[in-house]
Amino acid sequence: QVQLVESGGGLVEPGGSLRLSCAASGFMFGIYTMSWFRQAPGKGREWVSEISGTGHSADYADSVKGRFITSRDNSKNTLYLQMNSLKPEDTAKYYCAQRNRNYWGQGTQVTVSS
Repeated sequence: QVQLVESGGGLVEPGGSLRLSCAASGFMFGIYTMSWFRQAPGKGREWVSEISGTGHSADYADSVKGRFITSRDNSKNTLYLQMNSLKPEDTAKYYCAQRNRNYWGQGTQVTVSS
């Protein structure tokens, strides 16, 4: 059974940092490109970043480039999203996913507010 379980969300002040984790199980995590998405209230789902199976290459949406870093530990079947210099517009529910196979987690809420 495929599972993607996100954690690490919470309330943070503007300018702060959070690190999200996504624990994967039930599939060969290390061979797949993995992605982060987010969805703000009343808005569509937005792609945030993706990282290759080896972790050697990553790509980011312009809105987060230079502030967010995605990484992975294939020995732990875990995907990460380090979020720095957070802005109120980063407030959303964040999801990890393997898009090609349509594997999605349940999401973790990130709220950026003073």
